[in-house]
Amino acid sequence: MKPETKNFNSKSKETLLDPQIQKNLSGLYGGFHSARIKASSDTVDWEELQIKGREIKKHVINNLDYYLELLESNVISSGGNVYFAETAEDATQYVINLAKEKDVKTVVKSKSMLSEEMSLNEELIKHGIDPYETDLGEYIVQLAEETPYHIIAPAIHKSRQEVSELFADKIGTSQTENIETLTLEARDQLRDKFIQADMGITGGNFLVAETGTLALVSNEGNGRMCTSMPPVHVAIVGMEKIIPSMEDLGTFLRLLIRSATGQWISSYVTMVSGPRESTDIDGPEEFHLVIVDNGRSKMLADPYLREALYCLRCGACLNACPVYRKVGGHSYGWVYPGPIGSIVSPILTGLSDAKNLPFASSLCGACKEACPVKIDIPRMLLYLRNQLAEGKDYPDQQSAGLGERVVSKFLSSLLSNNKAIGFLVRSANLIATIAPFVRKPFPPSWTKSRESPTLAKKTFVDQWVSLDLDGSLRKKH
Repeated sequence: MKPETKNFNSKSKETLLDPQIQKNLSGLYGGFHSARIKASSDTVDWEELQIKGREIKKHVINNLDYYLELLESNVISSGGNVYFAETAEDATQYVINLAKEKDVKTVVKSKSMLSEEMSLNEELIKHGIDPYETDLGEYIVQLAEETPYHIIAPAIHKSRQEVSELFADKIGTSQTENIETLTLEARDQLRDKFIQADMGITGGNFLVAETGTLALVSNEGNGRMCTSMPPVHVAIVGMEKIIPSMEDLGTFLRLLIRSATGQWISSYVTMVSGPRESTDIDGPEEFHLVIVDNGRSKMLADPYLREALYCLRCGACLNACPVYRKVGGHSYGWVYPGPIGSIVSPILTGLSDAKNLPFASSLCGACKEACPVKIDIPRMLLYLRNQLAEGKDYPDQQSAGLGERVVSKFLSSLLSNNKAIGFLVRSANLIATIAPFVRKPFPPSWTKSRESPTLAKKTFVDQWVSLDLDGSLRKKH
């Protein structure tokens, strides 16, 4: 997927003016978000689970080299293959070469955000290989020739009517808004693809280092079919998805599923440990694990951003975020939307091309509150804003010109000087007696949505000093 992070402002305006999408997005709060709150509230040890999950992720990320080596060793010992891809292009080329080697014509895919990051479908098509998304939401957006809208619900922006019209146009079904009927139509279309497929491609929710096991969580069963029916299974997973043990997997399944959909357990949890053995009744003849960096090491190297690698991709921060619930997933311009996307996308695609994303937040803290591993998203957004003001980028480029940096430095210095602010306010009030417009200094373009406040006659500090308070109390404060 080609990054279009530069277009956040224009895309968000389009979404805000689209009544159908606004209606579709309105269900997020009362759906996933409310279900998460209930599920977490009903889990008596939820706080302890969060702390435990966070500590495990922190430990793994701080010792990532060890766990990568352990995982590799155990996958190979079980008969699988491991490839470490430094870039998305490296990962894509590995898959393409393998597909050509095995004379693959048809690929079935389970939902994978990383494959979107790699633009894998487009590359497969270029080489004469037909990829088919088998997750219902992913299947819908593939038919619509769009990108996923939400981490958990890729087609959340589509109404029943839109899906019905899409199916009628693309696969020739009769129009209906009955969800069960639409689901059965999609299932009928995809069943043949599972049978025909030469290769199954999945992502991975977790990689268990001590056993070399890939864990997949779904509610549709398509992931299980992608891993068991085709002769070749390729799992494409970010290097941050590693956890130490099967015992830890139990902790993370509880955290992920409750946070994502509000369920206590998903319909399917599939675990794959290498290719099919002679005693197995199903499974692939070959198993390939592609572990992808593609900029994640940049987050790992930055102590202020490393925490972003704790993310479980549950989507809880999206559902809680008042900004995401209004501007939607496509406004963010790349694979990862919402609060966590406003951190990950600038790092992976370049901060200079995603200047608006760190500011796409009210900093209300709802994202941190919703996160199952307590990622401090507001702190990292502020850090990226600071990086922008300093003119820094990922990779090392200038995200701001010299003029912007000088102005930012000046304003930062000014706003941190109480005496200077006080002088300016007193001067403005003096001038306002002659020119009243000074009391409302903001241009009309800044005040389209709210009233411009009048300039205070005194600074807060001056007002505080003038209060008739006990001296000891003022001293304490």
